[in-house]
Amino acid sequence: MAGFKFSGNFEREVNRAVQGGVKKVAAEYQRMFDGMLRTYKGRPVSTIKPILRRNWQKIGGDITDPELTTYAQHISDGTKMQMKM
Repeated sequence: MAGFKFSGNFEREVNRAVQGGVKKVAAEYQRMFDGMLRTYKGRPVSTIKPILRRNWQKIGGDITDPELTTYAQHISDGTKMQMKM
């Protein structure tokens, strides 16, 4: 039976790769929020929600309606949102 032997840096390299992926996705969400804030500040939440849902799904995520409403309200209010890891 063949076995695998990983280098001593394997776990660190996997963690680095995962963190890089998370940073990339967080940056995509940040660009989306920033762009929507510039475009939709002051608009009704009901106008923002379907656009936000489409943009969110393009990045590859699901969002609940309560979360969608909260983010849409922040965008309408002109509240800057900051993605943190």
